[in-house]
Amino acid sequence: MPVSIPEQRPRTDVRLDTSLELLLERAPAAMDSRVLATVVATAGSTYRKAGARMLIMADGTYLGLLSGGCMEADLAAHARQVIEAGAPRAIEYDMRGPDDVLFGLGAGCEGAMRILLEPAAPNSPAGEALAAAGQAGQHGEKTCLIVLHESGHLPLGTYRAGGELPPELLGAARQALAESDSRTVVWHERGTRQRAFVHFLAPPPHLLICGAGPDVAPVVICAKNLGWRVTVVDHRPAYAEQARFPGAAVRHVAAHALRDAVDLAGCHAALVMSHHLQSDESYLRILAESAMPDYVGLLGPKVRRDRLAQELGPLQQSLNSRLRGPVGIDIGASTPEAIALSIVSQIHAWLAGRQG
Repeated sequence: MPVSIPEQRPRTDVRLDTSLELLLERAPAAMDSRVLATVVATAGSTYRKAGARMLIMADGTYLGLLSGGCMEADLAAHARQVIEAGAPRAIEYDMRGPDDVLFGLGAGCEGAMRILLEPAAPNSPAGEALAAAGQAGQHGEKTCLIVLHESGHLPLGTYRAGGELPPELLGAARQALAESDSRTVVWHERGTRQRAFVHFLAPPPHLLICGAGPDVAPVVICAKNLGWRVTVVDHRPAYAEQARFPGAAVRHVAAHALRDAVDLAGCHAALVMSHHLQSDESYLRILAESAMPDYVGLLGPKVRRDRLAQELGPLQQSLNSRLRGPVGIDIGASTPEAIALSIVSQIHAWLAGRQG
């Protein structure tokens, strides 16, 4: 099978910034006093863009980054004040030119950021909104979060779309979902300006791995560390064990029954690496017939790929523009961990519209 990698644009149906999922996964469950920091607007060159989030704990520790570490200590000081007051506040950093000296940060980033800080205990409005968005992503559903960061009378904070929100925000949320794009909303009410950031959230990547041999574990770990959803299938019951792949969905299924066991339309990439020639042929046959997902990676040397192409016959034409085989970026990998890095890096690049 010839390898053809067409020019790609970033996919709008998938979200590579999975900081939301990583915050939800890693936040200490017992830590009630914590603050959510959300970038709601930027100008110039900044480390993160609107929609980036981090959690700051009462003890000053934090999860995530909004800068390269130049403003996190200052954010922690503001977070303590938010915890003490129990009320949100928006703060701004302008590090463009000589004004940077005023903040004492010396970052030299040549950018400005507006950040909303708000209490975010698990049962708070912000905590519940984040949890709901995380659940939607894990089910492969798109959603949005509304971050109200300037208002003369409405409580500032992060909200789910719905409830008692102003019609301007509900309409913006519907438009964001329809157009798969985030937006800033500005309107005037009761003589004061209101500002909100409506953050569109596509689901995180869903990687299907066909095969559950020992070298699959590093791929799962690498993908899960990025906040991806992972499904692993194998026809061998000794391999298809949940305990071997924490955080992934593991299914024992015959290769020829793949289409009945997995929603292929909900997968962004498939990786075929069972080390069993007949099973790999069955997986490739089904992926070719289904015409999805658009990315199919095949582990193994070129000679093995060519043999599988002969077995598939004319059907292999359906895979020509989709197949990467041998899969992965050539980084000189020799260990299972390095091979996993090369594979996941190539998938990430493809999802981002890069050549990889």
